[in-house]
Amino acid sequence: MTALAIGAVGGGACAWIKLPLAWMLGSMLATTLAALAGVRLNVGNRVRSLFVTVLGVLLGSAFTVELFGRIGHWLGGFALLAVYLPVTAGLCYVYFRRVGGFDRPTAYFAAVPGGVTEMTLVGEAMGGNMQRISLVHATRVLIVVLAIPLYFRFATGYQTPSAGNFGALLAIAPKDAAILVTCGLLGWLAAATVRMPAAQLVGPLLLSATAHLTGLTSSRPPPELIALAQVVVGAAIGSRFAGIRLAHIGRILLTGIGSALIMLATTVGFTLGMNQLLTMQPAAIALALAPGGLTEMSLVALALSVDTAFVSSMHIVRIGLVIVAAPALYRLGRRRKLPTIG
Repeated sequence: MTALAIGAVGGGACAWIKLPLAWMLGSMLATTLAALAGVRLNVGNRVRSLFVTVLGVLLGSAFTVELFGRIGHWLGGFALLAVYLPVTAGLCYVYFRRVGGFDRPTAYFAAVPGGVTEMTLVGEAMGGNMQRISLVHATRVLIVVLAIPLYFRFATGYQTPSAGNFGALLAIAPKDAAILVTCGLLGWLAAATVRMPAAQLVGPLLLSATAHLTGLTSSRPPPELIALAQVVVGAAIGSRFAGIRLAHIGRILLTGIGSALIMLATTVGFTLGMNQLLTMQPAAIALALAPGGLTEMSLVALALSVDTAFVSSMHIVRIGLVIVAAPALYRLGRRRKLPTIG
């Protein structure tokens, strides 16, 4: 409860100054600072997963019938992603080996822009340093989620649109509420049953998208619930830094910041280089490639009104590719004893 209380205060402060994605960004900043100051924080996996289902249902509501006319344009984005991932991971691998002094498995799994939990567990199983991998990925998500909304707010003069009126929780029709709850819980259960990556988000998203595409409902979760879910997700990010002493792992955190900046620079380069070839907003391409978390980047796209369905789909594909391909490629390289850097 301490983490959520601190996160709510931070989220409210950022909402007051009208930052994009204020509740998540403020919660993340407040809990990160508290964790680094020595406050003992924790957001249980079950609590986080439950509220992530709310965000999955919300993101699914962005899929509309009009979307089908644009799906063909997404193929270029998927092809771009297949090039972007190995280039970005390769650059960061060299950086971790040469600058960070990481061993090979640690550098490899710290460099691949996948989920924090997945890359940490697989990397440890392959002989990597769990603390280094987890801290690098947590730092990456923190920096990317912080940098992108602030860029839009202060560099482009973006103004946050109204998120809706609080008080809508009691105004939603019982039928629509039942459909949305079913999408969340049943979608999560079904995705977890087939061991789908990020099941608590992807399952509800897919079921919600189906419900909205078929016209079963046009409702979305109320603003109060969305704000609370963002606070929980932000607090979960910040709580990852609990128990960390800067004096002991400051170099790892600085190395993680450097890798996040490399990934952001690569994202900008790919966005500018492919802008003329892909018939979609540069902001959509950047958010689709940005190495933040699936939940976080999808929420940023939603907050900025930037082709949320495309951004969410790209990140789902990214997570799937990374989880399947990264361990397989590492095993292949190790068996063949390919030359390594460092």
